[in-house]
Amino acid sequence: MSALKSFFNSPYTFWVILSLPAIPMLAMLTSGDPKAIHQLLHPTGEFAARFMIISMMITPLMMLFKGASWPRWMMKRRRYLGVAAFGYALAHTILYLIDENMVAFSGGEISKFYIWTGWVAFLVFIPLAITSTDGWVKSLGTRWKSLQRFVYLAAVMTLLHWAALHDWGGVGAALVHFGPLAALELYRVGSNLRRQRLRAA
Repeated sequence: MSALKSFFNSPYTFWVILSLPAIPMLAMLTSGDPKAIHQLLHPTGEFAARFMIISMMITPLMMLFKGASWPRWMMKRRRYLGVAAFGYALAHTILYLIDENMVAFSGGEISKFYIWTGWVAFLVFIPLAITSTDGWVKSLGTRWKSLQRFVYLAAVMTLLHWAALHDWGGVGAALVHFGPLAALELYRVGSNLRRQRLRAA
């Protein structure tokens, strides 16, 4: 039992789990299918959003399930989820640039709502991913948490990017994914407000 527990507690095991969605994607890329790059745009973007959402849900889940061990287990791995989200977002961006070629940099393309919101989300992700190491956390101190709060901007931009795809045809899928996060964040805000009122009383 202890060996099994050590296996699942290993960060390498967790990284393997986070990498599993990439395996069929790599297989598709190496299949020789000329449509593979375009077809992989959606799954890479979706997994980037999913891992970001899961990482953001951990804190309110800890508040909701006080005393439970599994939210604390997830909390220890939250940065891994964030880095994985950036990895899939980077793959999504690279595939988009290859698929669109020079058109991706044209004014007509960048001015599209679902395009520039996606770029903003990705650009916000970059400093968050770079500063995810222990060295950066120690170096930035309390400023690290302030920087990481920009993930909320990335989340909003990702939601808008996803919802606006295909003339807002992605609204349903975006809400299905972001709905649980929104509900948990509302619970978190309400819980903090109640705590502040109790302290004031």
